Amino acid sequence: MADMKRLTIRHITTYDYDEPVHYALQQLRLTPRNGHGQTVLDWECTVQGGSKQVSFDDHFLNHTDLVKVDSGVKQVEIVSTGTVEVEDSAGVIGHHRGYAPLWLFQAQTEQTKPGPKLTAMATALRKYQADVDDIALLHAMSAEIAKSVQYELGTTDSTTGAEDALAAGQGVCQDHAHIMIALARQLGFPARYISGYLLMDDRVDQDATHAWCEVFTQSLGWVGFDVSNGISPDSRYVRVATGRDYRDAAPILGIRQGMGTEKLAVTLQVQQ
Repeated sequence: MADMKRLTIRHITTYDYDEPVHYALQQLRLTPRNGHGQTVLDWECTVQGGSKQVSFDDHFLNHTDLVKVDSGVKQVEIVSTGTVEVEDSAGVIGHHRGYAPLWLFQAQTEQTKPGPKLTAMATALRKYQADVDDIALLHAMSAEIAKSVQYELGTTDSTTGAEDALAAGQGVCQDHAHIMIALARQLGFPARYISGYLLMDDRVDQDATHAWCEVFTQSLGWVGFDVSNGISPDSRYVRVATGRDYRDAAPILGIRQGMGTEKLAVTLQVQQ
């Protein structure tokens, strides 16, 4: 029988403002996807300090909630919680679904566009392309990225591009995913960004959500690669949102009018 895990997730995001909010909108992509070996048994996303205006599935099939922040508040708390059953499929998602055509995932974006470092790495990898199958090539690519970019918190942020992270030689899972997406696209593969949750072996409490990438191959369809951990996702991974890069799949994106600063705090628990 395939390895299956039932994961319980509690994800709290708190925004504190030093001035009352005049006007703010937030776009939430916090509800895990059903299908491809993943079953959402129950899920709830609640907002204090704001109200959901509309919910829809976007063109990448991400469940999206649009939230209007209440005028005059100084704190907004978003709580996502639920249970998801995940089967280990060795990272294989399979055939393409959704409204976005495959060619859209071959075009570079602002965060994945290559500069000299990415181009040089792609050129080196291209030499192996004729000698090995796609999956072996992509695993080699993942390993090369992990060797070139050390996992280091606090050296990049959500706006950092793949070229800059590769040049710095440091980054986090988001940077690893962007670099692999950029390289895969240079070698002719459609590639996409995944945001989600990961059950960690050594802790329940985490500081942030996880990110990895999926690459489309002719033999298997979409296949996942987690560069940061050197594996293809298994039953510890919960897929939430997908897109061309971080901005398409970010758990929360917002716009705000008015003066003052914002402080963000995240608490996340993933357990079996």
